[in-house]
Amino acid sequence: MIKRFHVLYVGQIELDNIGLKGTPANDRRYSDQRLSEVFGTARDVARTMDDLGYYALWAAEHHFQREGYECLPNLIQLGLWLATQTRRLKFGCAFNVLPMWHPIRLAEDYAMADIVTDGRVIMGVGRGYHSREVETFGAPLLDAEANREYFEEQLQLLLKCFNEDSFHFKGKYFECPPPVDYRGYRLKEITMVPRPKHLPVDIWMPIASGRTIDMMARYGLKAMVTLNGEKILDDVVRAYHAACARHGRPKQLGEDMIWGAGLYLAGSQEEAIRRVEPAHDERYKWFAPFGFVRYADDQGRTWGTPGAPSTIPSIREGVKQKAWFCGTPAEVIDGIRSIEAKYPGLEDFMIHWAEGLSPAEFKEQLRWFARDVMPAFGKAKLAAE
Repeated sequence: MIKRFHVLYVGQIELDNIGLKGTPANDRRYSDQRLSEVFGTARDVARTMDDLGYYALWAAEHHFQREGYECLPNLIQLGLWLATQTRRLKFGCAFNVLPMWHPIRLAEDYAMADIVTDGRVIMGVGRGYHSREVETFGAPLLDAEANREYFEEQLQLLLKCFNEDSFHFKGKYFECPPPVDYRGYRLKEITMVPRPKHLPVDIWMPIASGRTIDMMARYGLKAMVTLNGEKILDDVVRAYHAACARHGRPKQLGEDMIWGAGLYLAGSQEEAIRRVEPAHDERYKWFAPFGFVRYADDQGRTWGTPGAPSTIPSIREGVKQKAWFCGTPAEVIDGIRSIEAKYPGLEDFMIHWAEGLSPAEFKEQLRWFARDVMPAFGKAKLAAE
């Protein structure tokens, strides 16, 4: 039963000339002033959500984004600041791109944020998908096997920082501490100072592949899955459930998962589709080339695989796939409930902010959703309170 409502903001500025016939994604360029507007936008949306009883605002770590789509480079700093601007809203990291961090530095930064905000920053990690970012930071991405290996070793070190009073770690890429002399003795172990206040630390990760799912279950990570078509969603929910059981972490179907979808409220489904279509299309102009079209065709084949579609999807296809819910509050409620009913452990729903939608329009959608949709999920109001 859904109890908590989240929002994902990847850090876009208010984009102009949007839609399939608008400015090509690679041609967008903006001034420093425009690119910095994301911080004020994040604050305003956070305050709106805080007043309306939402649970958490999630943001995405990215770098070098002169195109204006993903302009937030440090999620822990962002959450730390936004916590001072709000009363109870939590701030999720979706995701700290671990290959671009030293794991101890990330662990320390998170521990400090956890202490001073009293648990209002949520940890999340990912492997990355922008070659421009990860490779520039000196970590592997194009070599997927090396990226996976590097990430897993970093994750092991991160977990030691959180879970052990003192430790020595030696892997292929990291040895912490190194065997050096320190104040008259040979260094054999270190203690992270400070450690988080709230232990164990819940760590979230996006579901990407079968091997990723198994690793997540092995280390006890929680899962986020957004904008997936109904069949792909069902496949990954069941795969995560089965992997957790294999690794001795039995859960209800959908438990410890955040399910996210796009949505737009209007007086009718046709009006909603018409209004959100340019923003929807702007999103996929940027994200489709990265493989972020997680739909299945009529034969069950994932888009982008041989024989299946490989184009930018339409909003109507998204609605058909139940990755997007468009229409009246009653229609959106019915759509969310149709997915909720399949997964008894599912407690978290995330609204994906369509990247071409203006902040003013999105905040109005948040108000409408809170007024006319959230009350249909009775436990959600209790969770917010």
